[in-house]
Amino acid sequence: MSKAHISRRDYLKLFGSTAALAATGVKPSANSEPHSIAGQEQRPAPPEETSEIKEDRARRMKWWHDAKFGMFIHWGLYSTLGRHEWAMEMEGIPVAEYEQMATHFNPVPNAARAWARLAKSAGQKYMVMTTKHHEGFCNFDTKLTNYCAPKQGPGRDLVKEYVEAARAEGLRVGFYYSLMDWHHPDGARCATDEAARQRLVAYTHGLIRELISNYGTIDVLWYDVAWPLDAIGWESEKMNRMVFELQPNIIVNNRNKLPGDFSTPEQHIQAEKGGRAWESCMTMNDSWGYQKADDDWKNPKTVVRNLVTCAQGGGNYLLNIGPKGDGTIPEESVRILTRVGQWLQKHGATIYESEPCQVNRSVFSQFTRKGSTLYAHVYFWPGSSFGIGGLKTKVLSAKILSTGQKAEFTQDDFRVKFTGLPVRAPDDVATVLALECASEPVQDMLNVRENRPRDKV
Repeated sequence: MSKAHISRRDYLKLFGSTAALAATGVKPSANSEPHSIAGQEQRPAPPEETSEIKEDRARRMKWWHDAKFGMFIHWGLYSTLGRHEWAMEMEGIPVAEYEQMATHFNPVPNAARAWARLAKSAGQKYMVMTTKHHEGFCNFDTKLTNYCAPKQGPGRDLVKEYVEAARAEGLRVGFYYSLMDWHHPDGARCATDEAARQRLVAYTHGLIRELISNYGTIDVLWYDVAWPLDAIGWESEKMNRMVFELQPNIIVNNRNKLPGDFSTPEQHIQAEKGGRAWESCMTMNDSWGYQKADDDWKNPKTVVRNLVTCAQGGGNYLLNIGPKGDGTIPEESVRILTRVGQWLQKHGATIYESEPCQVNRSVFSQFTRKGSTLYAHVYFWPGSSFGIGGLKTKVLSAKILSTGQKAEFTQDDFRVKFTGLPVRAPDDVATVLALECASEPVQDMLNVRENRPRDKV
């Protein structure tokens, strides 16, 4: 059967602008343009959501909006190679050769306990683990394939260990699941062979059903890479319907080509319009899976800045670790997250349960807010005196959050100027000034540019 490509224009017609936007969150891959079986029935754009649907989503997602910070875990056979999670495809490794690694995958028992303890100490509130990545190996017990952890080298259910570890630390549990499958014989030909598509979809839905049924309450289902099918080909509406029937309180992302509950910008921060929920997922170096040669690590200040930027825009930050093949965490990941956690112990109140913040312009700080309290996160401490331009809302009081020191200030139509502050930054990652305002803080930098008095030439 011939292969039918769906253009962006046709995709907009088929699923509506929101669904088309969701497709842009998928991790780039070779030949990532969606495909469908020729002659397959086309569905109209979904109707606008009812108030009941919106209210139910708000209920399900409240904990997630409050949490702000989560841990992503990429772990699989590729971790034993230590050459990136895409090694199988990028190096052109034959399936028969690659799958031999399954017998040598022998992680230490309950490695996930260290992950969960690190997540909790880092201030992360939920975890999302790869149950099956693109390589096709299942980290969980399944009746549908022998290519899974209990029937290969590990000899046990690694997802079960992860779930138990997360719950022991009081963390919410999320499952990552890759629709794309480099191991399954129908993983590519499903795009042009209807019988192959039906087999792969039955297999995929079956695996997801097992994951959603066998581990108690699951809080997040994080789909990834839908290649080579579209939402119709994957029967994504049926997929999500099954998931919500089994887990009524779960939230799902947008990478099965439906809008889902939240969008997923990858390796960059981009707030959604219209109040739609979003989560920026990032690596701590340049690799998701363990890459022993990748030394391009983010420092703790960069991680905190990213977290604050996500919170300012009303989003979440899902930060990845890539455990080694034995399940241990790279030392640099531990060092970075430990330092981030120390900062959050003092300043977590500026992040958790924070609200979208309109104030966002500065060359040395970023902002979050709760109600009428504005938090200025100063990364590059200017010294004993500096200002915040364009703040239109009256400031009632100000203090350094970590020390409680009162900050003296004056305010006019164009800035709030602080004086008498320490010459050196009180905190080495970011020092936070807490500003109590008369109402929700608003910034207008155009007013500064246009109306600030100018002197003679």
